[in-house]
Amino acid sequence: MSTLKASKIRWGEFCIKAWLALCALVSVITTAAIIVLLVSETLKFFDVVSPAEFFLGTSWTPLFEPSSFGVLPLLWGTLIVTIGAAVIAIPAGLASAIYLSEYASDRVRGIVKPILELLAGIPTVVYGYFALTFVTPSLRTIFPDIQVFNALSAAIVVGIMILPMVATLSDNAMRAVPTALRQGAYALGATSYEVTTRVVVPASLSGVMASFLLAISRAIGETMAVTLAAGQTPNISLSMFESVQTMTAYIVQVSLGDTPTGGIAYQTLFAVATLLFGITLAINVLSQLILNRFREVYD
Repeated sequence: MSTLKASKIRWGEFCIKAWLALCALVSVITTAAIIVLLVSETLKFFDVVSPAEFFLGTSWTPLFEPSSFGVLPLLWGTLIVTIGAAVIAIPAGLASAIYLSEYASDRVRGIVKPILELLAGIPTVVYGYFALTFVTPSLRTIFPDIQVFNALSAAIVVGIMILPMVATLSDNAMRAVPTALRQGAYALGATSYEVTTRVVVPASLSGVMASFLLAISRAIGETMAVTLAAGQTPNISLSMFESVQTMTAYIVQVSLGDTPTGGIAYQTLFAVATLLFGITLAINVLSQLILNRFREVYD
């Protein structure tokens, strides 16, 4: 009986594997370096400012005297813009996904979906100027008391930005539902509306929910559009007509270069960035858990 001999090393294949492993390692090292930098600077910040003051304080004036380091106004500004964007993007995105998946012809789908996805390729700074030059003036014709920089305008443009993400991911999830499920429902006498709402959407629920959470995470991390549209006034107000400041907008403000490096005001940049990183990480983890928990596997 002949014995198997070890084949010669294929150096080309070995180099390709090594290069792929190196690329993967670079991404891991980069992420680890970012986390280490954020945590180290944040710990220095908390050596001076107590966590209770940071997380429970209602006044945010780290760049002025007397300084206050309560992050709640920034959290509120981020929350109100994100909720407003979600109210706009989630229903419109889900409706678009249902239309593209269940009702649109192949020709219409081939035209509408690329145009819808084109919204995701527009630079965010363009959305910011669109809010200033079109959305806000249009709103002021209806609500004369609205400020030039306001949370409503920011929420509208951010909602437009994340709509393609909701529509595309939800559409992909719905189209992954087997045709046999639809045909079985039609065979039982269900209408198109009943097939969509009682078969297709529940069967694709994991992908749809994941698209919602990922879009919300994208809205939380949006920077330039909210900086230009919402302004830089950290306050806690229920009115969408007033100027607010989000966490990302504050990061932009500090990053302009006017803040001395190493001071407490400079370290607030890392404290806010760490909080933002933690929130987006939690949402992404939650979306993955939902995707794994409710995922339907079809043969």
